[in-house]
Amino acid sequence: MENIGTSMLWFWICYIAVTLVGILHTVFNIYVLKMKPMDSEGMGEGYEKTKPWHPLYNIVLFTLFGYLYMNGLPAPTLKEAIVTGLLWAGICIVFDVFGWVLIKHPWSLTFKEFYVDYQPWISLIYIAIFLGPVIAFFLCR
Repeated sequence: MENIGTSMLWFWICYIAVTLVGILHTVFNIYVLKMKPMDSEGMGEGYEKTKPWHPLYNIVLFTLFGYLYMNGLPAPTLKEAIVTGLLWAGICIVFDVFGWVLIKHPWSLTFKEFYVDYQPWISLIYIAIFLGPVIAFFLCR
């Protein structure tokens, strides 16, 4: 990695941004569109209706932040983009286990809910995160 510190800065800003977009979308669905909130039965309609949008948030934002990272390098390479994409996706995969499954909070999920019931969206999200810096590399050229 050419500049791990800058890569991590853009990654974490993006991770927080994409998480906030997803949360705000759910809140919008519940309070503005009057969809059902989460209850003892599950995450609720307000959240469920956002799922198909999650890969889109991720591909757009991780490409944007990947561009900011790649464009800041003196001579970005495809190898750098692939390594960055693998690193970013890997960190998300590990961090999500803690942030969305193991650490209990009102929106936490079980392993089954996150890794089985959330298909194909979670797989598409991780692919989008990997592709963000790769697409950004081609936009920088």
